[in-house]
Parts: sequence; C-alpha cells; structure tokens
Amino acid sequence: MKKWLLVLLFTCATSQAAEQGVKELSPGRLLLKSGEIAVGISPAPAKIERVLIIVHGRLRNAQSYLQSGNRAAELAGQRDSTLVIAPQFLNETDVEKHPVADTVLRWQGNEWMAGGESTAPFRMSSFEALDEIIARLGDRQQFPDVKQIVIAGHSGGAQVVQRYALLGHDQSALEAAGVKLRYVIANPSSYGYFDERRPVAFNHAACPDFNRWKYGLTDLPAYADGQTAAQLQEKYLKRDVVYLLGQQDTDPNHPALDKSCEAKAQGPNRLARGRFYFNYLKRLQPQGLNQQLIEVPGVGHNGGGMLTSPEGQKALFDQSPGLSAPTHSRAGSLPQ
Repeated sequence: MKKWLLVLLFTCATSQAAEQGVKELSPGRLLLKSGEIAVGISPAPAKIERVLIIVHGRLRNAQSYLQSGNRAAELAGQRDSTLVIAPQFLNETDVEKHPVADTVLRWQGNEWMAGGESTAPFRMSSFEALDEIIARLGDRQQFPDVKQIVIAGHSGGAQVVQRYALLGHDQSALEAAGVKLRYVIANPSSYGYFDERRPVAFNHAACPDFNRWKYGLTDLPAYADGQTAAQLQEKYLKRDVVYLLGQQDTDPNHPALDKSCEAKAQGPNRLARGRFYFNYLKRLQPQGLNQQLIEVPGVGHNGGGMLTSPEGQKALFDQSPGLSAPTHSRAGSLPQ
C-alpha cells in the first residue's frame, strides 16, 4: 500500500440523509495541507500507472461515481493498473444531517461547483483541493509508476471539471515527472466561454449575467488569481480535454438541465451546447484544436451509460493523442 494512502481514515459513516442532505457519506478522509476532504477510493493495485479522479454532480453522490469509475476500469481491462478516487464536496446541510468531524471541509450550497471557497474549517477553493490531490499523485516518491491522471465528471461533475480545466493552476511538477493530465467532460449543462459570443441569439438586457462566472469570465473567483482572459484561453486550449456527449441527451425540459437565460444562450439542450462549444473552440484555434469531441450513440443523460460505454472507456483510459469514436455504447445508470 502506498504511503499516501495510509493517511485515509476509514469510517463506517454511511447513512441516510433527509431530503436536503447528501444520502451517503464517503467513508474516507483524505488529509490535505490544512484539513480533510471526504473521499471514496478503490483498492490500490500493486502498480498504479493511472489515477482516475471522478467528480460527482450536484447530488454529491461520490460513492455512486466511485462504483461507476471502478466498473469502467474493469470493462476496459484497467483495474490492475488504475486507482479510482472520488472526492466528496460536502456542504453545510450535509454536516447538519450527518456526524462529520469539524476538520472536514464543507461548502455553502453548490458553491464548490464553480471553484468557490469552503466555509469551514478554513477557506479553500474546491479547485485548490483538486490541485492538492493531483500534486500528491505526481509525487514520484509515493507514486513512482503513475503515467497519467484523468479527472472526469458527468453532468454537474462535468461542469466542475470543465471550469477546473479552464482556471486550474499549472502542474509543473507533473510535467517534470512526465505525468500526463487529461480532463473528461461528459454531458454538462453549460460551459465557461472566453468572450461574449454565444451560439444562440438572446436579449442581452434581460440576461445581464450571461458572461459572469461560471458562464463567462466576468467576476472570476479568487482562485483565478488575476489571470487574464487571454491567458486562460491560451492555457485551456493546450490542455488534453475530451468532451463526451450522449447523442440522446437532447431533452430541453430535462429536470436537471440548466434552463437559465445564461445557459439557454449556449444552446437548447446538452448535446447542442456541447457541439456548439466545441465548434466555438475550433474557431478560437483555427490552426487545429488539440482537444476531442466523442459522441455516445444510444445514451442520454445517464452517467453510468456514458462512462462505461466503449466511447467512455476510450476517453478515460486511452492515452493516445488521437481517439476514434466507436459505434456502440453500453447501458448503465447513474444519477446526476
């Protein structure tokens, strides 16, 4: 067992919450520099060559996503070399409903989804927490065999991953160690744009916040540390990002779809918004975009179906620069 994994304090904290709180607490506690974050983690293989960090959505159901990540690794034949980690971004309601130590990070509402800072036991951006996790995994003394770190999310989790890819600090130590970092973004409700252009016409006067963070780059969180739009765009376009879109995720009235004017300006449904955003990026990088869009046929807004499909397995576990889109998908279920 790797030294770093020994700092996980496992408990039997799984319980049912009231409607307003998370249903299940993750059993692990991962020590960061100044506190702990709830986390689920798979059994560590003898030789860890890839780490899959899978981010839950607004339901904060990290254990469900941990199971889905493990299943995807198993289907792809990668369980013997992949460690799956599922951080859990608890909020104040969760800690009111469950016995949670004062040392465990928690956020207000869904502020963690856009890089907001924790409310206790100290102030830390959810993106800074991800930075720390990734930096640990790149430590060659503790993880000498890691070649790739993949951070993935579906729906609300995909919104987190996309914004983190946009604002995330450079990981120079990873580059020096030869560790590749990939972002897999599956079926988010919206994306962060770099300027005021949008694919759908809308009334600007009736939608004054269309370009405010998290939809645009106005009023960025403190984590952004004064970076300009040009700097963020240049950095983002260089990153290894895979957009994974379900071809059946086309319901404009889906109950979990963001129906704000800010989101509707990006397209009528998740599939359209993803296609529009990818085309927008290609216009920003006319000499050739080093990112990929893969569509999953026969799957709608279904996290398990997306991540365990052949297309999802390819996105999560293939390190090659060019991905071809297979023509089949695998069923599954996972809520947002």
